[in-house]
Amino acid sequence: MEFKKFLTGLQGIVGEANVVFHHDDLLVFEYDGSVDRGLPYAVVFPASTDEVSRVIALAYGAGVPMVGRGTGTGLSGGAIAPPGAIQIAFPRMNHILEVDTENRLALVEPGVINLNLDTHVRKFGLRYAPDPSSQRACSLGGNIAENAGGPHCLAYGTTTNHVLGMEVVLETGEVVNLGSLARETVGYDLRGVFTGSEGTFGIATKIAVRLLPVPESVRTFLGIFPDVESACTAVSAIIENGIVPAALEMIDALTIQAVQKVSDAGYPDDAGAVLLIELEGLQNEVDEIGAEVEAALWDTGATQVRAAESAEEREQLWAGRKGALGALGSIAPNYFLVDGVVPRTKLAQVLGQVAEVSKKYDIPIANVFHAGDGNLHPCLLFDERQPGALDNIVAAGAEVLRICVDAGGTLTGEHGVGLEKKEQMPLVFSEEDMAAMISVRDAFAPDNALNPGKIFPDGVQHTHSAHPAAPGMTV
Repeated sequence: MEFKKFLTGLQGIVGEANVVFHHDDLLVFEYDGSVDRGLPYAVVFPASTDEVSRVIALAYGAGVPMVGRGTGTGLSGGAIAPPGAIQIAFPRMNHILEVDTENRLALVEPGVINLNLDTHVRKFGLRYAPDPSSQRACSLGGNIAENAGGPHCLAYGTTTNHVLGMEVVLETGEVVNLGSLARETVGYDLRGVFTGSEGTFGIATKIAVRLLPVPESVRTFLGIFPDVESACTAVSAIIENGIVPAALEMIDALTIQAVQKVSDAGYPDDAGAVLLIELEGLQNEVDEIGAEVEAALWDTGATQVRAAESAEEREQLWAGRKGALGALGSIAPNYFLVDGVVPRTKLAQVLGQVAEVSKKYDIPIANVFHAGDGNLHPCLLFDERQPGALDNIVAAGAEVLRICVDAGGTLTGEHGVGLEKKEQMPLVFSEEDMAAMISVRDAFAPDNALNPGKIFPDGVQHTHSAHPAAPGMTV
């Protein structure tokens, strides 16, 4: 099929203004929050499930690969277009369709921003619990693709624990429904296997999520420590006492300094590490557990323990944590964020080994992460304009992931595998394991037309592709 004819077909479905294909306009869609680049052949903005279905059917018939794209905040290259692919993006499908307060659920489109849903349902005394650090920008469709987490997932689980059902378009354009509006369904948990499939199984066009009541009481503590080791000891001490906070985050010295340069989050400039601990529940329960948390912090070497005295102070503390990644731009213009998971008891050991990688490769590595569940986010800082910098940083990142795996951990907790970790999959999975995963994908998308080239190793570590012709397409 000729490219112009294909474009005309897309425009006939969604309207001429909702297909982007000029080179300069496509530049903003060639990247996400990772280091990879890939210029799509075109970007399409559908407004309904029917339009998504027809776009996908047209591309499938023309042999053009497709990638669903949320808001581009992903951190593993999941939204990067492979050679010759189009992106299907959802800024026009951003509606909260229904809020059922009695059954505590919401029906939304994939382009709804995570924080917008949470803010909307709080009017009814409810909330949406998963809260990635990119909560102000990331979309629920992208959250489903990557099974996004966030600080409060220690107590409440990741996205998969809050998805009830979804309407999905498969690679041929067929529309199917997975799950239901009930928390439990008979048969295979297809909604569970779809969530976290990184856009390779299908594209969700409607999503039913469960909501939780707003807690009666919330209390936030800041534990200040002289070093990372003592802060890690405090993490284990809190959990060993049978306390599962709503959130338990750690921020190291380099990140603290970057955050405080950008805005005053209330973190001491000279701290070796801080822990941000949040408790939620009934007032009496929070008071009782709060006293135990404070005691555990003092017992493990905290130099100060602060409790937020107002909603404004709590927001200030969390603004520093959620804005940490952007603040690191004051140190270096680029970052490579690794997403390994390790046992809590190995946190101090692994962070020590990460520090050795920093010295070996002569790159700063900042650590801000979900300490409560051992989900590390070493952030490798660099300047991609320097010759060889990207190759150096990717090699260092691979070494960090190997350290996590050798400690009994795994490759990703919430960012997905995508392009950035696919070559490390054999560190955790055998050929038989990966063949089984591919067979599950093939049950949904046997022709691998959706987000091909992701998750499984193929020898390509990172990409900066230009604008190649789509398979079977002439210009």
